[in-house]
Amino acid sequence: MSRTIDAALLDALETRARASSRARQHLNLHADYADPCQRFLNAVLAHSYIRPHRHASDPKVETLFVMRGRFGVITFDDAGTVQSTTILSLGDGDASGIELASDEWHTVIALSPTAVLLEMKAGPFDPEAAKEMAPWAPPEDSAEAPAYLEMLRLRF
Repeated sequence: MSRTIDAALLDALETRARASSRARQHLNLHADYADPCQRFLNAVLAHSYIRPHRHASDPKVETLFVMRGRFGVITFDDAGTVQSTTILSLGDGDASGIELASDEWHTVIALSPTAVLLEMKAGPFDPEAAKEMAPWAPPEDSAEAPAYLEMLRLRF
């Protein structure tokens, strides 16, 4: 069955993100975890903190494309030192997508009030091996997370 990814779908996803305690919401485009291509939309609000992580336990390249808004992507070394920053947007001069190696520590920050990514990775998906959280970054629900997010935002 075909699915149209249009402004109405992105608007609805952003509305759900605004209602989420994590200030983000995803929508799977694949049927299940066994699919050979895992793909989903992820609406992220500017105050959503996505803890830096990597996917080394499930070694597959992750590809991100901006669908709406503006994102900052940050990669880190094993000690948590920033290695690169990339702006993703549909505007002239910015990248519209990025590929991340499975062993690459990274995070994504919405640089506009709301923004939507299309994320893709080869399947099947193993939720037990999905993410390894960076030990040097504060947990998502910690008191330190907002200040850490703001420090990362200042990179842009």
